[in-house]
Amino acid sequence: MRPDVQAFFDTATFTVSYLVVDPVTGTAAIIDPVLDFELKAGKLSTRSADAMLAAVAARGLILTYVLETHAHADHLSAADYIRGETGAKIVIGARIVEVQKAFIPVFESEAAADGSAFDVLMKEGDALPLGQLTIGALHTPGHTPACLTYRIGDAAFVGDTIFMPDYGTARADFPGGDARTLFRSIRKVLDLPPETRVFVGHDYLPEGRSDYRWETTVAEQRARNIHLRDGQAEDAFVVLREARDATLPAPTLILPSLQVNIRAGALPAPTPFGGVFLRLPVTGSPISRQRPASSVL
Repeated sequence: MRPDVQAFFDTATFTVSYLVVDPVTGTAAIIDPVLDFELKAGKLSTRSADAMLAAVAARGLILTYVLETHAHADHLSAADYIRGETGAKIVIGARIVEVQKAFIPVFESEAAADGSAFDVLMKEGDALPLGQLTIGALHTPGHTPACLTYRIGDAAFVGDTIFMPDYGTARADFPGGDARTLFRSIRKVLDLPPETRVFVGHDYLPEGRSDYRWETTVAEQRARNIHLRDGQAEDAFVVLREARDATLPAPTLILPSLQVNIRAGALPAPTPFGGVFLRLPVTGSPISRQRPASSVL
């Protein structure tokens, strides 16, 4: 069966969010929604999420799930906001617990490292109903341990695992990431039927292309992906991926994103004064420990 797919592209983070609809019943899911965040001003808005909710309302759809492909490091998730507005359940890979355990100490967060911030934890082979369609889970780690590819009808939503064929594949140098694991996960996606529609999580406009794209097919990926077309050996991919990752800077929003996204998009609790704060851990600081007063000029 073929779901109806409507894409929403965020130019600030190059993220593609999706509204996926069973055309028979009007039952819908949102995948990887963006919470807008202006870093320099520390300002949040729900503009992008509201556009998706407006589409849901205009079409008279029944929104049942918000599907997260993984805990994103490049944008804040609007999943918790959408859950609050609609009652939709938030779904993520069961190994999100590993990601929480890795990052909760970094931010000294009060969040629980048990996945309880999310409503449904899926693992390989699990399925959820979407009207007359089924949401299937394919565990595709490598970018992060918890990455899922969601299969809905003839469509696969791969998150950051693989990008458009002329851009290649995701980085694998985050905590818990691994290039060899990523290779094997992508091969699982490429073993799907060749006509499967593949919807990617980002498009970064590779050199030579000026239009944003987010839909391809398994057949096209196998024939043209610059990192992992058919015939690419695993060891060669690992060398290529690790060499490229060594040149990449950290994503601009990695610190605010992760401390929010391991909480399913929820913000930290307000302070007694009513403010809400995101933490900025500092490493490699040159600040000395306190010295005796006699040593201070």
